Amino acid sequence: MPPLNSELYKYPFYLIMHPFNGYWELKYDRNQKASIVISFVILFLLAVTNIMQSQYSGFVVNLVNPNGMNSFMEILYVVVPVLFWCVANWSLTTLMDGEGKFVDIFTSTCFALIPFVIIQLPWILLSNFISLQETAFYHFSSSIAMIWCVFLLFVGNMTVHQYTPSKTIGTIILTIAAMGFMAFLSLLFFSLIQQMLAFISVIYQELVLRS
Repeated sequence: MPPLNSELYKYPFYLIMHPFNGYWELKYDRNQKASIVISFVILFLLAVTNIMQSQYSGFVVNLVNPNGMNSFMEILYVVVPVLFWCVANWSLTTLMDGEGKFVDIFTSTCFALIPFVIIQLPWILLSNFISLQETAFYHFSSSIAMIWCVFLLFVGNMTVHQYTPSKTIGTIILTIAAMGFMAFLSLLFFSLIQQMLAFISVIYQELVLRS
């Protein structure tokens, strides 16, 4: 049993270095329950990294006021885009003959986020010791993490749905557009709820004052 656990812990690092083989094994050869658990761990670590980055990064690179930071919102900034991406991608690929199930999309997406954790986490400490001129290295590392994640996301989508590269690119573009539409509907819904609550509050205050 210990060797199996050790292999599971090492597998995410194998996947980001060998994405084509890694995603193929993730879809067809790996224990699905173990992959889901690892995916949630990666998502949790990314949320922790995002919070720590806003709270403890050096002032030369930190654009967020630590005193005004909301940890719950920082978690939502990680979880909501991942959830929107998975729902939008699943909804589109279901209509476009994609072979991936929702759980496959979720695990492949979470595994694609590993570079953000392994690159950004050390920079939280290092950013407190760099000068303004050295921030170029910080931003370069962030760009590398972003490019690496996008590439992994591309390979993951292509493997999970068994698409061609061109169809994968088209699907990703449509997924991003669908995410924007979902965000617009969500904002509209919450705005409507807020207005309804404000209206109910005004009516309640009027009734209380008249009584």
